[in-house]
Amino acid sequence: MDFTFTEEQQAAVEAARAVFSGVAPDSVPSPALTPGAVAEDIDRRLWGELASSDLLGLTLSEEYGGAGLDPVALCLVLRESAKVLARVPLLESCAVAMAVERYGESALAAELLPRAARGELILTAGANGRTGHDPAELAVTARLEGSGAAPSGWVLDGVQSAVPWAQVADLIAVPAHTGEGRSVLALVDPTREGVTLADQVSTSGERLAEVRLDSVRVEARELIDAPGARDRLRALLTTGTCALALGLGERVLAMTAEYTGKREQFGFPVATFQAVAVQAADRYIDLRAMEVTLWQAAWRISTDAGGPLPAAGDIAVAKIWASDGVRRIVQTAQHLHGGFGADTDYPLHRFHAWAKQIELSLGPAAAHEEALGDLLAAHPLS
Repeated sequence: MDFTFTEEQQAAVEAARAVFSGVAPDSVPSPALTPGAVAEDIDRRLWGELASSDLLGLTLSEEYGGAGLDPVALCLVLRESAKVLARVPLLESCAVAMAVERYGESALAAELLPRAARGELILTAGANGRTGHDPAELAVTARLEGSGAAPSGWVLDGVQSAVPWAQVADLIAVPAHTGEGRSVLALVDPTREGVTLADQVSTSGERLAEVRLDSVRVEARELIDAPGARDRLRALLTTGTCALALGLGERVLAMTAEYTGKREQFGFPVATFQAVAVQAADRYIDLRAMEVTLWQAAWRISTDAGGPLPAAGDIAVAKIWASDGVRRIVQTAQHLHGGFGADTDYPLHRFHAWAKQIELSLGPAAAHEEALGDLLAAHPLS
């Protein structure tokens, strides 16, 4: 395997580092000290800088004002964003834009994507369904309105829970299922009649919403029913979340190395103690496993390359390592920091909260191991 990144991908990383260098992880109130959301809005200044640096259109075609790069490049940028706990819907907006470009009507893409690349349009997605335990598309029904070869539109009913930044988004990509059992994606304006938003708060203190749809009408062109659209969006969101886990884990391990290198006991830095070094080394191994499985999954969805298993198998392996790995890393970091790790004047507790949110978003590793087992049973390796 060759995981060498292209010059364009490396340039995207450098641009991202320049933008994120001015972001402070503790720029909003601590989630440990705030009963509700830590802020009502996204980081608008950062969102504008991402747009000015052409990072919001990173994966879009040049005809829509993008750079024409692939999901690997997006994951590289997301990794950098997690190191500073960037409070922007970069993953959701880019993933939905990619799905629209690949599967939506050309007129819809021409209308939405240039604005998304310029940061004028915020996109988000429902990915959790009603409870987070079942496929998101099963939580919403989509039925045709009208008759004939050219229906007038669709009607949506159902609930999507824990939708990131739905209150400030311009469009929400809502997975749904039709009477024939097909999965579709509807682009819903949250201000449309029949849409109700109920505030929710993530473990990390960020603003979420329960999106309830009561006979919400969308035009035919606002609904993407091309085969594979829902699966593609889910793969992008999942792989991007694994990239966030990797970036967060790298930053936390670096913080731990810095702290244990300065903290002394018995006249020596605690980093020189074997028990400390072994635990840190184990977490470094976790990071390297998270990294290699992430790039394998991102490469599969970027190239549509074949393999012994569908790309879902590589994504499941990445989720296993990301979910368990990010949890182990922050737990070890808290242990090696001692009581200092719980100090709300020190940013580690914020990273811990974000790591827990990522872990919950990905789901338990055991569930992904079961999914991987099903794939292996359906595609026996010879």
